[in-house]
Amino acid sequence: MKRPGSTSTRVEATFGFVDLAGFTALTEAQGDEDAADVAMRFAEITRASLGPGDRLVKTIGDAVLITCPDAAAGVALVERLLMESAAEGARFPALRAGLHHGEAVQRDGDVFGAAVNLAARVASEAHAGEVLGTLPIADAARASGIPVAELGIVPLKNVRGAIPLFSLALMVGTNDTPVDPVCKTPVDRRGAAGRLNYRGNEFWFCSLTCAAAFASNPAWHAIESLRPRYRD
Repeated sequence: MKRPGSTSTRVEATFGFVDLAGFTALTEAQGDEDAADVAMRFAEITRASLGPGDRLVKTIGDAVLITCPDAAAGVALVERLLMESAAEGARFPALRAGLHHGEAVQRDGDVFGAAVNLAARVASEAHAGEVLGTLPIADAARASGIPVAELGIVPLKNVRGAIPLFSLALMVGTNDTPVDPVCKTPVDRRGAAGRLNYRGNEFWFCSLTCAAAFASNPAWHAIESLRPRYRD
């Protein structure tokens, strides 16, 4: 039931949920006061990272709900959040995020509807340091030169039908240039042919040929990539 005096409007936007992965463990390890400090700092970082048209709708414990005018703005905002949170150092937990573009009802500064709920469910599927999105988000990421991995059809709790999800290869607060483990060529993440995770390590490739060579014998290539190289 709508409260007397409140007004509702339909809005089209990109909705995103971003939270602190492992926040419960942090609370147990460091105590309530330190955990509260981290959550408050996360909210401050979010406000400082907002771009034109972006909005911090609300904080929900260790999470924030954000809206952006379009998918490209949503991707850019989450990338800024990842970079700024990583700059906080080891005491700050990794972030994870879920994004979806659609329509919702806006009332009294809050947003409601299936699109908002879907963004929340997408976020719940993300691992620490991972950004997941639906197709409109993936399209915007690709247009910005961000590599995107298709995860396939993923059933989400309390969401009708299965939804295709995509993982965005955003740089999580690192300025180092990865080196292709096969040909030893420095790789620009934005133009990378692909990336693979092997035993907790992330490897980037300059070409599909190198990616295939790595996949044929990942243990050997992973070990070789970690060997120190000496100059004559």
